[in-house]
Amino acid sequence: MGRICSGTALGLLLIGLLLLFSANADEGVQSSRILAVFPFPGRSQYIFAEQFLKELAHRGHNVTVINTFGSDETEPNFRVIGAKKIHEIMAAFGNADYNQAASQWKVLTMTTEFLNLLTTSVLDEPAVKNLLHSGEKFDLVIMETVQTEALFGLSQHFGAETIGISSYGTDTHIDELMGNLSPLSYNPMLLSSRTERMDIKDRLRNVLEACVMWLHKRVVHLPTQRDLYVKYFPTARKSLDEVLDSFSLMLLGQHFSLSYPRPYLPNMIEVGGLHLQQQRKVQPLAKELSEFVEQSEKGVIYFSMGSNIKSKDLPPATRKVLMETFASLPQRVLWKFEDDQLPEKPSNVFISKWFPQPDILAHPNVKLFITHGGLLSTIESIYFGKPVLGLPIFYDQHLNVQRAKQAGYGLSADIWSANATELTSLIQELLSNASYAAAAQTKSKLFRDQKEPALERAIWWTEYVLRHKGAKHLRCASRDLDFIQFHGLDTWGLLIAVTFASILIVVVALKCLQRGLTYMIANRRAGPSKLKTQ
Repeated sequence: MGRICSGTALGLLLIGLLLLFSANADEGVQSSRILAVFPFPGRSQYIFAEQFLKELAHRGHNVTVINTFGSDETEPNFRVIGAKKIHEIMAAFGNADYNQAASQWKVLTMTTEFLNLLTTSVLDEPAVKNLLHSGEKFDLVIMETVQTEALFGLSQHFGAETIGISSYGTDTHIDELMGNLSPLSYNPMLLSSRTERMDIKDRLRNVLEACVMWLHKRVVHLPTQRDLYVKYFPTARKSLDEVLDSFSLMLLGQHFSLSYPRPYLPNMIEVGGLHLQQQRKVQPLAKELSEFVEQSEKGVIYFSMGSNIKSKDLPPATRKVLMETFASLPQRVLWKFEDDQLPEKPSNVFISKWFPQPDILAHPNVKLFITHGGLLSTIESIYFGKPVLGLPIFYDQHLNVQRAKQAGYGLSADIWSANATELTSLIQELLSNASYAAAAQTKSKLFRDQKEPALERAIWWTEYVLRHKGAKHLRCASRDLDFIQFHGLDTWGLLIAVTFASILIVVVALKCLQRGLTYMIANRRAGPSKLKTQ
């Protein structure tokens, strides 16, 4: 009996030690030091990840964020370093002519120049310099994976693991970082308006654009980023190539129900809708706004061009077309307009510099969303089941709007050339044809049907990388291959060469055989002729 009690006590002691060890291990993960870097000056890119970063802090991690906006808020375990200088440069881009035609090479070159400015504006920020020389250590760096490769050097500087996050999903650059393969036959280039359903002409354009981008990256973009990397990290322990190969995980702002099924490696995780506060209850609208929305007998249309394009900066002719369109509608219109006054504003239009967009879209009397087609707005329109009229300007907006058309919950127009008659006709079609609202509701059901919210999925995988010290077991061997090896061009080349060589040998052998037979036949025929002559 004593032995039994002694054995039981020993077993309980071992279990207690295991639980204690496990608790200490979890505590170590829960109190990790995390640096998050978001260099892009578009607020929507940071909005996508903000809730995720604050939730990490709420769960006990110490989170430091470098963004281009700063923050006046004070929250436990959460600090923000604002590298705001880029907004002086961004102001010049804000008045750019987005409708101006340019070759793909020129667009890529201009993009590289802008990305270089982003890189230098962050690394030249005094607060960032102080952080670099502070001696602080981080366990994890979360990098926004725009093409600011020199900034990725922050990971090696702090000796931290690296996670990437992309608000728009994957593209050829992210696939290259992770070693993922996305066949161009059905994966359209991000900046195109093509979908996964491409005919031979579209596939040809897709391949040609991919080739131009691949070449430009190596000839123009990466050399400039290498120079910046050497300049700002002169004593780096890793080369830029080694830094680019250091990503343990990629969080992607997409979901197959939002776009289309495509191949991903196990360490590429879809977290589309990460910014949605799905556990949050819809908040009542402010009194004036609520009365405007609820008292509209014909419903309400919500119009916003997002955070990167301001309605107040649209050309006067474009604003006039929009006002003529809205004035002709029986519905009321909420217009996100970034100025206090809109001259000649129609009486059925309510303007504001900011609207609580999720609460607006959740309102049952809001019938249509007129949008620029940004991914976050597109996701919100799907989540709340609202049809859309897309007015895309640049980047992935054309692709997002094209997908809305393909799925049957949206239409599109060219904001620069459309007239009031055209826009009115499109709006009436979207409002009067019930199929668009039905398609939006169907899309909403598909997107909402997930086993856990995107936020929980992102947190779990982030802590998975921390628990497993970078999760090296998830690294794909494809990252060790060069372009020729990765695409099997060496093996295909060898097989084709062997095939041609074999065919050539057979042809030469047949030629030799033919000549030999011809010679033998000629000799046989010549023999009897000589006998007759004799």
